[in-house]
Amino acid sequence: MRPVLLQWSGTLAAKAAAFITVMCCALAALLGVLVHVQVTNQTVGQARDQALQRLAQATRRYEAGDTLWQGAGVDPPELPRQLRELAVDGDHGTMVADRQGRPTMWAAGPVDGGRALAVAVDYSQQARTIEGLDRAIVWSSGLAIGATLLVGAFAVTRVTRRLHTTARVARRISAGDLDARVNDPRTGPRTKASPQDEVAAVAAALDSMAASLQGKLLAEQRFTADVAHELRTPLTGLHAAAELLPPGRPTELVRDRVAALRTLTEDLLEISRLDTGRERLELDTEWLGPLAERAVRAAGSGTEVRVVRDVSVETDRRRLERVLGNLVVNAHKHGRAPVVLTVDGPVVTVRDHGDGFPEYLVAHGPQRFRTEGGTRGHGLGLTIARGQAEVLGARLEFANAPEGGAVATLRLAAE
Repeated sequence: MRPVLLQWSGTLAAKAAAFITVMCCALAALLGVLVHVQVTNQTVGQARDQALQRLAQATRRYEAGDTLWQGAGVDPPELPRQLRELAVDGDHGTMVADRQGRPTMWAAGPVDGGRALAVAVDYSQQARTIEGLDRAIVWSSGLAIGATLLVGAFAVTRVTRRLHTTARVARRISAGDLDARVNDPRTGPRTKASPQDEVAAVAAALDSMAASLQGKLLAEQRFTADVAHELRTPLTGLHAAAELLPPGRPTELVRDRVAALRTLTEDLLEISRLDTGRERLELDTEWLGPLAERAVRAAGSGTEVRVVRDVSVETDRRRLERVLGNLVVNAHKHGRAPVVLTVDGPVVTVRDHGDGFPEYLVAHGPQRFRTEGGTRGHGLGLTIARGQAEVLGARLEFANAPEGGAVATLRLAAE
């Protein structure tokens, strides 16, 4: 079983700041401890050597019968118990302890009679030196950590700002703006003097992908428009020829297929115009209820229209009727009756009682030339409806009702 690593969700800048802080603190603590130990050992060693030298001098004076100077004596009462026991046992030793409220370096050794000869050396200056060193280490570590954080935050912020720019351009591309580019100045040719960093490589890859995608889509749009235009002329002649055929079942079949081809051609031309993004609105003020009823009548199918709350909207009547008509026709073709169109303010819903929309359509929207379940049609009706809704500045959503059936919701901007 693999161990589960602790994961922290946060921005890259926050993670980098935390990492820099932890590493700086760890490094400052390590260096501080090393400096403290080194200086303390050196200071204590010097004080110990001085105390042992004075102990040796005091021992010679004591053995010569001379008077001991101040700070030296036999079994002084301030001598620490551990050091006294060490000297009585015949060893020499040193210890730092308080004497009359001041830090003192004691040195002690044995003398005749099982007693201890001790020397006290003032340790105040060395203690203050170590305390000052510790304060300097703390202050310098804090300043170093602060300066490192500022520099690191500045560097990381520059990187994250470029990443945010790249992400923003990627979202624009996914929303359909294929002209969006990062144009990172660091995406130029790499040289030894100015190598391309990883963020620039990502930006360059995104720009290259967007350019390639835009080229393919433009080629597809041109191909669709060219095919539709080329088909119009022979279809016009075919339609005229079909009209001259004698009445009968074969003639009806031919005319039906010619009509289907003409509808497909017109749909392709409409999609190519929508793809170019150059459609212009002819705005007028319309009441949504009567407009919906006209669209249902033009669709030529039995659809119930319910007006919960009528509202006046500024819209392009022809395009809006096209959207509603396509939704109604799709509901009858791929769903089951009853089909209900409901107007509730600036929101129009078209509901059928069939099997509902396919999962791909609910998740990703309509796709050209794709239908499910072997149903007839070329799959362009909902694509055109969504394209015309975008031209109107409306939002078209697809969902399935909990109790069954497909629900298409068109949200318009009220006047």
